[in-house]
Amino acid sequence: MSVCGCALVKKYLLTGLLVWVPLGITLWVLNLIIGILDQTLTLLPAHWQPDWLLGIHIPGLGVILTAVVVLTTGLLVRNVFGQQLLIYWEGLLRRIPFVNAIYNSVKQVSDTLLSENGNAFGKVLLVRYPHPDAWSLAFQTTVPGEVTRMLHGEEYVGVFVPTTPSPVNGFYFYVKKSETVELDISVDAAFKAIISMGVVTTPDAAHLSKPL
Repeated sequence: MSVCGCALVKKYLLTGLLVWVPLGITLWVLNLIIGILDQTLTLLPAHWQPDWLLGIHIPGLGVILTAVVVLTTGLLVRNVFGQQLLIYWEGLLRRIPFVNAIYNSVKQVSDTLLSENGNAFGKVLLVRYPHPDAWSLAFQTTVPGEVTRMLHGEEYVGVFVPTTPSPVNGFYFYVKKSETVELDISVDAAFKAIISMGVVTTPDAAHLSKPL
């Protein structure tokens, strides 16, 4: 096979991979999530489980059950009785050693990220990290009151610097607000740039390539 022919085959192979790799990973993740959620069906009595009633296994029924449970929980907690039940349940968990530390931490994070008035990651910043001559994308968070009192004299901000390509991990620290650069881009655009290692950009993130 000629050099031209090999280059053409390589080009077609890469084009095919660009189609199938994202699709395959997406299907794998969906299958993993659906498989995990289908495990919720095992919480039902044996004679109520769809596999026993229908005689066949239908993937995805656990997703429906999970959605119904979450929706019902939300409706229940919205009334007075449900709120009192939630207070009792949280009080019980907070009295259990070790469990209370885990629950309180997760509760604070989820309240910030999922609440209707939450202000998590309200701004996208540039901070000098990991050394003074480098810039990293960061998300502004809050600074605890005790830290603010200790860092008197100049305004500091809390920042979360996510890692690439997995933004669920990262570093959280405090920097002087005067040493940060606030970017006029959305949190979603910043996440896309981080996850793709800068390969994928959106229109509102185009000015990231401009000099500061």
